[in-house]
Amino acid sequence: MITLETLCVRIGNVPADEVQGWIDSDWLRPAGVRGHYLFREIDEARARLILELRDDMGINDEGMPVVLSLLDQLYAARRQMLRLREAISVPRDDELRSRVRALLASMRD
Repeated sequence: MITLETLCVRIGNVPADEVQGWIDSDWLRPAGVRGHYLFREIDEARARLILELRDDMGINDEGMPVVLSLLDQLYAARRQMLRLREAISVPRDDELRSRVRALLASMRD
């Protein structure tokens, strides 16, 4: 885990008050409390994503919550699909596996 100051340096010398604004807007969710935040690797990746969305893709402050929410939903769905794939890859009841595979195949259309 890293501090706010370290995060700011790592993501390109972004001002701490700007990152604090992201926290206040709930775009970043570090551990700890104001003045004593600790950021995980995933928080650093999300901060970099925010910068990329803003600087490279032109997403403004009004659009950022929508884009981040959609990306969060996409990543959650991907994690669920990976878990489902792992669950059906384990040899179990063949009938159940066949039904789940048929359902997934029908969803592709």
